[in-house]
Amino acid sequence: MVFQWVLIFWGFGLLAFLGVGGFFMFRKFMKVLPKQDGMSKLDWQNHYVEASRHLWTEDSKQFLNQLVQPVPGPFRDIAKHSIAAKIGQVALEKNAREVTREHCIEGYILATPRRDYKALITFLEKQKIDYTPYYDLLHSK
Repeated sequence: MVFQWVLIFWGFGLLAFLGVGGFFMFRKFMKVLPKQDGMSKLDWQNHYVEASRHLWTEDSKQFLNQLVQPVPGPFRDIAKHSIAAKIGQVALEKNAREVTREHCIEGYILATPRRDYKALITFLEKQKIDYTPYYDLLHSK
């Protein structure tokens, strides 16, 4: 009798893990699909990272590392790449000579999903980073 319950529990656990894994695989698959312009979201991220690579200074790289601290370790590299792409896009659109802290803050806000803004604001305040020039970005989406 106990063995049957173990098998039932194991079966439901297996289904739950497969469901969670499938969800994340589907999200990754959706990022790889090409959009109307022929490039996927990941293609654009790689483009902006490569196009802005020469604009990054040691200070801006350290600041990016500071910004991605709250992201859990296993996801930090992926989040760092996504945020760096958005920061690079911001810097390139403004024809900047180098990536500054202002570009980093703006790109960080733009790369963060709206549902995480509360945690983002808490983190910025805890780090004593002034985000008041970007208040409109946080409340306009």
